[in-house]
Amino acid sequence: MINDDLKYKIALSLIPKIGHVTAKKLVAYVGSFKGVFSETKKNLMKIPGIGSVLAESIINSDVISKAEEEIEFIKKSKITPIFYLDKEYPERLKHCEDAPILIYTLGEMDLNSRKMISIVGTRKATTEGLAFTEKLIKDLKDRNHNPVIVSGLAYGVDAAAHQAALVNGLQTIAVLGHGLDIIYPASHKSLAKSIINQGMLVTDFPCKSIRDKNNFIKRNRIIAGLSDATIVIESGEKGGSLITADIANSYNRDVFALPGRVSDKYSKGCNNLIKTNKAAMLTSIEDLEYMLGWEPEGNKKDAVQKDLFIDLSDDEKLITEILKEQVEITIDLICLKCNMPTSKVSPILLNLEFMGVVKTLPGKSYKLISSIYL
Repeated sequence: MINDDLKYKIALSLIPKIGHVTAKKLVAYVGSFKGVFSETKKNLMKIPGIGSVLAESIINSDVISKAEEEIEFIKKSKITPIFYLDKEYPERLKHCEDAPILIYTLGEMDLNSRKMISIVGTRKATTEGLAFTEKLIKDLKDRNHNPVIVSGLAYGVDAAAHQAALVNGLQTIAVLGHGLDIIYPASHKSLAKSIINQGMLVTDFPCKSIRDKNNFIKRNRIIAGLSDATIVIESGEKGGSLITADIANSYNRDVFALPGRVSDKYSKGCNNLIKTNKAAMLTSIEDLEYMLGWEPEGNKKDAVQKDLFIDLSDDEKLITEILKEQVEITIDLICLKCNMPTSKVSPILLNLEFMGVVKTLPGKSYKLISSIYL
């Protein structure tokens, strides 16, 4: 609900040099959001941790007008802002000291669902890593755990986790490292739209935020904080997934990693997590069930499978009709059958893949995912 208090809540999150921990302290000492902006410098400096520089930043910051601009964007885009004192704020995240004081959400779902797991990994995932991600999520559905799948909308493992959740009728959350005025990468716009219909986009960044590398690192604390456990599918020796795992460990959440051969570049990060006891080894859903204490509920499937009805362009419809006739087909044959150049077919196939309609196979081949109803 949009109210006058929201202006001051947003403004509080926009004050330069004031982090989320300090912002919470300000509200606790002053007693109200609006009061933070009407206090004198002398009184602000009496608050532990607020020195002359921060007090000056609070008094002289021009954030009220920016907050009013953000409210207009929220109204226009039907975004729901959730403050850390609101009952809708995710309880798991609330227990994290550095949790954002305000998150912006797009979509409708319960952020306090019974089971929530984060699945992250390299943007350059292998075929084996992607296959494991898809199977794990399918097994979670088949055994009636039905968790919310949380990830970061990036290429590779993140996109595969979101897509597998959508295909299996599970809710999924994409945590963004920027405001809701854009989608990055831009090629994931269709995927983001599907997520909004079956889950939620979440961010703590306002619109017009600078798309900075550090912002994507900051968003990792939300990915880790929203979940009961974080699973790293594949990672090199360095990467954002390992940062997410470290944050999850600092929150005393379970961390799992998929092991790989010592010679595999994108297994080194996972192997090191396991080697240093920062993650439990994950080889199947049984490992997850055992560590989290999730009792398997059999292989019963819902009587009615949730269908995904997707609006396709004429060219996308033409290509899907060709795919329906084949178990799998190379891109060269697709181009031949639809009489279109590779330069035009490739981006269409990529978009269909992000929508969860087709799957890429080795050898530049493609197949239609049968569980999608067009």
